[in-house]
Amino acid sequence: MSMKKYQSRVVKVGNLKLGGDNPVRIQSMCNTDTRNIKDTVKQILALEKAGCEIIRVAVPDMAAAKAIGKIKKRIHIPLVADIHFDYKLALEAINQGIDKVRINPGNIGSEEKIKAVIDACKKKKIPIRIGVNSGSIEQDLLNKYGATPKAAVESAMRHVRILEKFNFKNILISIKFSNVPHMIQAYQILAKRVDYPLHLGVTEAGTVFKGSIKNAIGIGVLLNQGIGSTFRVSLTADPLEEMDTCWAILQSLELRRRGPEMISCPTCGRTEIDLIGLANKVEKALLKIKIPIKVAVMGCVVNGPGEAREADIGVAGGKGMGAIFAKGKVIKSVKEKDILPTLLEEIRKLEKEKI
Repeated sequence: MSMKKYQSRVVKVGNLKLGGDNPVRIQSMCNTDTRNIKDTVKQILALEKAGCEIIRVAVPDMAAAKAIGKIKKRIHIPLVADIHFDYKLALEAINQGIDKVRINPGNIGSEEKIKAVIDACKKKKIPIRIGVNSGSIEQDLLNKYGATPKAAVESAMRHVRILEKFNFKNILISIKFSNVPHMIQAYQILAKRVDYPLHLGVTEAGTVFKGSIKNAIGIGVLLNQGIGSTFRVSLTADPLEEMDTCWAILQSLELRRRGPEMISCPTCGRTEIDLIGLANKVEKALLKIKIPIKVAVMGCVVNGPGEAREADIGVAGGKGMGAIFAKGKVIKSVKEKDILPTLLEEIRKLEKEKI
């Protein structure tokens, strides 16, 4: 059971409210060249379709900053500019209509430059995300604490104080580690010191399989403790791959639902149908279903309907046959070859009822 939600203030990013009692929002980041407007927009539109709610782009130079306005006109979700060191890039991104700026104010030079960015953000009501990574902790903090959660939190607080000095509180914060226990601990410490919305993430998590596990553990533990207003699953992969993991995390914790959820048993010696093959086919077919139903694919009738009684629809395998059940009650039995089409037919009936 999840703990009481971390009560943060509410920050608006584009048309979305983050923090407070608002839903936990899913983010990603383009891996396209931001200056290539066509490819960037194409990727963002694909991510929107997959359930991405906020998208970030790298802004390494002025040409990338100037592309933001054109990208914004062709997408439908809030756009975030990822900026390092050069305050002029932040000012241009703001001028182009960016919805949020990811920057570390301590890294962009003099107070005069910082104030210029803050004033521009205030004028347009644009929030700033302070983004601390384990690799970006200042040397004096590393000398004092080592590359630890405490050092990362102190680094974040240093940046927070710079913004607060200029009476700017439209802030989000992230503290990312590739070490999962460190990442969890850093956010737990931070949650006791601020009331700003927290952006969760495990940085440099790796490729799809192991990276998804690291993200699910780090992000999942914190969300279950009520910490986190938004997150990005970071993978060395096509950003579209991140979306499946994002929604799986939220659905596993029963925080949000999007489309169907499939549960299936691990198989055992009682299994007398090709359950693994069937489960894979059902999972693939469910990609086309938009309603949030629970579908069970179980190996045997001994405990299939009972264990999966909360499922809206399911199948329990027998010897060359399958029992189709709904909410724990068997509604029909069919031959093995007819399991998949019959199950999909029942799912489509449910879809028509719920639309």
